[in-house]
Amino acid sequence: MSFWNSLRIGASALTAQRLRLDIIANNIANAETTRTETGEPYKRKDVVFAEQGSNKFLPQLLKSLRGESNNASTNMAGVKVASIETDESEGSLVYDPTHPDANEEGYVEYPNVNLVVEMTNMLSATRSYEANLSSIEAAKRMALKALEIGR
Repeated sequence: MSFWNSLRIGASALTAQRLRLDIIANNIANAETTRTETGEPYKRKDVVFAEQGSNKFLPQLLKSLRGESNNASTNMAGVKVASIETDESEGSLVYDPTHPDANEEGYVEYPNVNLVVEMTNMLSATRSYEANLSSIEAAKRMALKALEIGR
């Protein structure tokens, strides 16, 4: 595994987690949006990650460590955002006949955004971002130490 591949993997994870944080922030910002362009309440979104590149990395890495092959780095690419999915679950109904979006019975459907879930997801994304940043920093420190040994 080369230094550049480790940086590419870490960078792809940082990009994916940044997008996840953006989606979470959008969910929180729209937690009270009762009418969108479609006329319905906002529906929360969620990010789905997938492996970028081949899924043969681990077996090839093990072969490389045993000295059987030297092409383990060719299939490493990191993580990517596979899709941004909309949660189609129903939002909560609140009785407020004075609200402009109230139905005939006086109920307003609010978005299906749960702030506790969103804050938990935000903490998870932040911790994942920090962990990936630490892996990039570790790769950088190892490369610097290797250069010092070479002097």
